[in-house]
Amino acid sequence: MRYILSLDQGTTSSRALLFDEQGTLCGLAQRPLEISFPRPGWVEQDPNAILSGQFDAAHAALADAGIGAGQVAAIGIANQRETCLLWDRRTGEACGPALVWQDRRTAERCAALRADGAEPRVQALTGLVIDPYFSCSKLAWMLTRDENLRVRANRGELAFGTVDSWLIYHLTEGRAHLTDATNASRTGLYNIHTGSWDDELLTLWDIPREVLPEVTDSAGMLVETDLFGVPVPVAGVAGDQQAALFGQACFSPGMAKCTYGTGCFLLLATGIEAPSSTQGLLTTIASRLNGRTEYALEGSVFMGGATVQWLRDQLGIIEHAADIEALAATVADSDGVVLVPAFTGLGAPHWDSSARATLFGMTRGTSRAHLARAALDGVAHQVADVAAAMTADAGITLTELRVDGGASANDLLMQLQANLVDASLVRPRMRESTAFGAAMLAGLGVGLYADRNTLSALWQAERRFSPALSGELRAQARLRWANAVHCTRMWTESS
Repeated sequence: MRYILSLDQGTTSSRALLFDEQGTLCGLAQRPLEISFPRPGWVEQDPNAILSGQFDAAHAALADAGIGAGQVAAIGIANQRETCLLWDRRTGEACGPALVWQDRRTAERCAALRADGAEPRVQALTGLVIDPYFSCSKLAWMLTRDENLRVRANRGELAFGTVDSWLIYHLTEGRAHLTDATNASRTGLYNIHTGSWDDELLTLWDIPREVLPEVTDSAGMLVETDLFGVPVPVAGVAGDQQAALFGQACFSPGMAKCTYGTGCFLLLATGIEAPSSTQGLLTTIASRLNGRTEYALEGSVFMGGATVQWLRDQLGIIEHAADIEALAATVADSDGVVLVPAFTGLGAPHWDSSARATLFGMTRGTSRAHLARAALDGVAHQVADVAAAMTADAGITLTELRVDGGASANDLLMQLQANLVDASLVRPRMRESTAFGAAMLAGLGVGLYADRNTLSALWQAERRFSPALSGELRAQARLRWANAVHCTRMWTESS
């Protein structure tokens, strides 16, 4: 039996999962990853903690499964996408902290470029909007804050990358500086139509080409590592959400998935077509296999599971994240309380980086349970906003949405979500869709699987959640939410 090791480097933890050829999970290890908030809107991580946690988890996963390194046929990598770093090519030392995808320090620069009319051209080339979310503004900030870094970058002494590149660089002891097309498509520097770094975008952000990684397919014999003392190929790489789309076997145009993690990410496969959005969504690369690029429409919600973490860590309403379901279920509804969890701004389809979280409708009778229910409602409404924009863009009716991620285990949230999007939610037996997708890409890359039809046969449903809310009540709930979002944005503008 041969196995595939998936390195799932996420925002709050670094995980390693070991799958056999039938897609059965055989070993798992997880290491927490701290996030720091040095200033309002700044979100950072320690690059060395990313490495040590991920590599430690990899060794622990093999030990958990009782598997020797010689039995690992391939490694797949899935990573938090827009989080990025700059490092010394010779020593491999990071030039500063990793700037996390939630970081908003570049909001003013992005707003200035939008005011100058740059966004339509950027969107045409990249499929993205101009927002601090994406890596390009973060890299521009790094090079602007330290003139010495810019001089060294121009001389080719520095390397820039998203977390996949950082891991691969150290997995190969500096021999490879790579990223795959899905991760490249999230930087804001990559032309998704030509499949190359774009000079016009590099000029816009004043970024030297010398720092950029080589862009590869998402699967294949990409590089070789001896992390375990024996040569093992890294054969699959994808940004976490694209990996989850792959792991959910959403291969045909019109299939969609939503991952409930730190944020929530809804992707709709569109095949070889790269549709432009008029609804505030993103066009992104879903995969590049054997040189063939396929695309997806995406809507990103910044605060998903992170909203529950706020209730736990800042308010102390719950002791553990999993406690929210039982607490919220003790009330029939939120009793009119609405939480708009714009703690780091609003993502799709609003793209308002200045918005901040607001809580409406509280009375003296508002309890912990009502706040917990409002938090779950807030997550579900944000996803419903994205789903509505997506169906308008694609001109389809969403009838099924495949779900995964930690919060998909919350049955109450999944039922609320089905009610609000008016579509069936299907939760798979393998809920580790991100890691599973990275493993499946790696399996394709080394020939363990013949094609995607083989992979589709490995996917199995565990539970279906059907809508159970009348159209009238759904419309009332959606209107109340829309009013709350409007008030949130108006309050921000007036302040």
